[in-house]
Amino acid sequence: MNYNRALELLHGLSQKGEIDCTLKLILEIHKIVTKGLGPKDSCGQIRREPVFVNDPRTGKTIYWPPDDKDARPLLEELVIFINHNRTAIDPLILAGLFHKQFVVIHPFMDGNGRTARLLTKVLLAAMGLNTFNLFSFENYYNRNITGYFAAVGVSNNYYDIKNKIVFTGWLEYFTDGIVDELLRVSQEWPAAAGPGTILRPQDHLILERIKQEGYITDKDYRGLTKRAKATRNKDFNKLIVQGLIEKSGKGKATYYKLP
Repeated sequence: MNYNRALELLHGLSQKGEIDCTLKLILEIHKIVTKGLGPKDSCGQIRREPVFVNDPRTGKTIYWPPDDKDARPLLEELVIFINHNRTAIDPLILAGLFHKQFVVIHPFMDGNGRTARLLTKVLLAAMGLNTFNLFSFENYYNRNITGYFAAVGVSNNYYDIKNKIVFTGWLEYFTDGIVDELLRVSQEWPAAAGPGTILRPQDHLILERIKQEGYITDKDYRGLTKRAKATRNKDFNKLIVQGLIEKSGKGKATYYKLP
């Protein structure tokens, strides 16, 4: 219920164009999502004591986040980095970097994951991709919660690994999740599009193959459908016009991929 209240608040702010990534907003979101779930003096407050992360399967500690005295400066530094690079780094990559680094800093005693996911939606909306009325990241993450924690989490002591953290695997997982959810929404919410943009069964065949393999060729598509070559070309061109795929290569080496 708390998470839903935060979603409604942030959605309203995004519609008014009053949404931005600030430390004040981060604390407000955390206050909402943790209301009634812990000590009042910890809601909307950066932690003032050490914290550690346990492996839920073994109960053993696997990660020691930054000391409490460093949590606020690191969070402030992250906010500055995000706002400074909005036009320099692709929005999806920037949102993914923020999400993982926020979890690495672990600024709160509890509610770090929920706050990070909501703030990621804030960032995407502020940079032009408003997903508040499209999907929730939880749909993707909850299908394999172990995979989510394995991708976003880190292990050992923060001060020993802070300069060795690799973001690539997480960014692949994160961006795959957005593509996965957009494809799911396109199947479940066709009425949101006009007659010329509604995805047909053959469109889903193409997009699903690209999602699985990273690309699709006409030969691949021929193996999935009985449609004639000219019709297959029209199918590809329709998706290109809609901006859902792009064409690469020439002649027999032609293939199609996500933009």
